[in-house]
Amino acid sequence: MSMSRIVYVNGEYLPETDAKISVFDRGFLMADAVYEVTSIIDGKILAFDGHTERLERSLSELDMKAPCSIDELLDIHRELIKRNNLTEGLVYLQVTRGIADRDFAYPDVEPSLVLFTQAKNVVNSPIAKTGMKVISIPDIRWGRRDIKTVQLLAPSMGKMAAKAAGCDDAWLVEDGFVTEGTSNNAYIVTAEGTIVTRNLGTEILAGITRAAVLRYASEAQIKIEERPFTIEEAQAAKEAFVTSATTFVGPVIEIDGAQIGDGKVGDIARRLREIYLEESLKTAI
Repeated sequence: MSMSRIVYVNGEYLPETDAKISVFDRGFLMADAVYEVTSIIDGKILAFDGHTERLERSLSELDMKAPCSIDELLDIHRELIKRNNLTEGLVYLQVTRGIADRDFAYPDVEPSLVLFTQAKNVVNSPIAKTGMKVISIPDIRWGRRDIKTVQLLAPSMGKMAAKAAGCDDAWLVEDGFVTEGTSNNAYIVTAEGTIVTRNLGTEILAGITRAAVLRYASEAQIKIEERPFTIEEAQAAKEAFVTSATTFVGPVIEIDGAQIGDGKVGDIARRLREIYLEESLKTAI
């Protein structure tokens, strides 16, 4: 945290030490809230439309009111980027159902809206060069992972399990198949060069970066199969990688102690990362 950071809370731009929300906010009491994270490069927002479309879907799945229009949301992002002199990093946005006395039934109140920035080196991330090591753990999350809620205890536990194992992240397994990473979508590349990733459904989040990367891969004539795969299949794959809004494309070089391919960052992951960065910057706003 930096003491000089400016945070947006319900219509106000405040120093982060003054940025506060009620103890009766349902995001705090019940994780009754959704969020989005966009990457910022050269002061510009990547994939803004994709993230706001998914935000609208999350809100509608939970019968939650939108706090403002998408245009207003863009203005807030730009203002925060400006006020914090953010050139590279991310903007985190959170909408909660609002503030009401504690009760399980949804209250009819105005939603809360909070945004903050984080300066971060997203382009030259060390993981892109070294690759990451992952472990597999049971997927203990709730049944609606397609809604991007702030209910992130299970992923936090997964990150800590990975850390305890001396690894970078964890892949989640349900009914014998990989669903996704703790905060990213998971992929493997077969010996024949086909990209395999879990098909969309309520079991995984429809990644905005996932959609873009699959589009670029298919434009590059790379074969794609959207289906579940096992940890064993992943360990025998030529390459593995993850995608997310802040990692872009993150190569995976080890799963549960088994080296993937030659244990180095794979060509397809490297190429897709380059394409993704190049193409996203063209449409950044």
